[in-house]
Amino acid sequence: MKLLKLSTISVTVLFILNLKVYSQEKKTFKPYTIESTYQKLKKYYNFITPIEPLVSDKIVAKENITYKKINKEKLKLDIYLPIDKTKKTYPVVLLIHGGGWLTGQKENERVMAQHLALNGYVAVAVSYRLGLVAPYPAAVIDLKDAIRWMRKHAKKYHINPNKFAVLGASAGGQLATLIGVTPNSVIYGKDATVSDEVQAIINIDGIVSFIHPEASAESKPGKVSMAGIWLNGEKENNFKNWKEASPLEYVDEHTPPTLFINSAQPRFHAGRDNMIATLNKYKIYNEVHTILDTPHSFWLMHPWFETTLSYTIAFLDKVFKKP
Repeated sequence: MKLLKLSTISVTVLFILNLKVYSQEKKTFKPYTIESTYQKLKKYYNFITPIEPLVSDKIVAKENITYKKINKEKLKLDIYLPIDKTKKTYPVVLLIHGGGWLTGQKENERVMAQHLALNGYVAVAVSYRLGLVAPYPAAVIDLKDAIRWMRKHAKKYHINPNKFAVLGASAGGQLATLIGVTPNSVIYGKDATVSDEVQAIINIDGIVSFIHPEASAESKPGKVSMAGIWLNGEKENNFKNWKEASPLEYVDEHTPPTLFINSAQPRFHAGRDNMIATLNKYKIYNEVHTILDTPHSFWLMHPWFETTLSYTIAFLDKVFKKP
């Protein structure tokens, strides 16, 4: 009976906390877009310009395709393909936007997706349920469902089903890495008929551990964090989820080749060096590039977008187009 009372009290406290957080959401969490990022950064970097959609007759777009329906919500993705009249198939890249797990939109990844298509890849910018709608592990399950959807429709969209990469930026980088290191995991809704395994990971300034000492900025005692909202409680209250959602916990000899592209902001490197050490231990190909004197969200601005794209294409070509 005592256990029941404690459990009831805990649930009540969490419910009240969530009500408080959600009621403040409009004030606390502004939209995370390319334009909002530009407005935030331009006063510190007066030479930057925001990236803009690519106009090219060499790629084709298939936008706002519903890949999943859940709780009356339609989750959509945008596909960008090289124009090719042959039956050739291409490696595919799933692009995951950032926004602290609570904000952001797939359109933030449109420009990168278009440029990947221009360079011989099928690129898919995807939406997923954000933490204020559905907390962890909903986003992970959605994104794995998107990979399975892509495999099921591989022939229609000229996708090579054996050459899947996942790319994410900021919170999307954490999600991309978690997806890459947990292939066909029962934790995230394993489907015995279709694999969610990927063959390459690209992490752009996303942490790979919520519980690593370097990740202390993600949780501050007594304060509500974006990670805490997404993970259904702060680290001291829900350590299980914080650990379970940390990609570093799963890195092993089966982890695919991995590319890290980082800003000059150390807090977004949390766990990276440990992951690299493990990849090196198992002789798994990896690259690490830190772009000097850059803020977080550098990939949404010129001139840093070009550098990000260059590293990404070189890595993908090495992994997927090598002889």
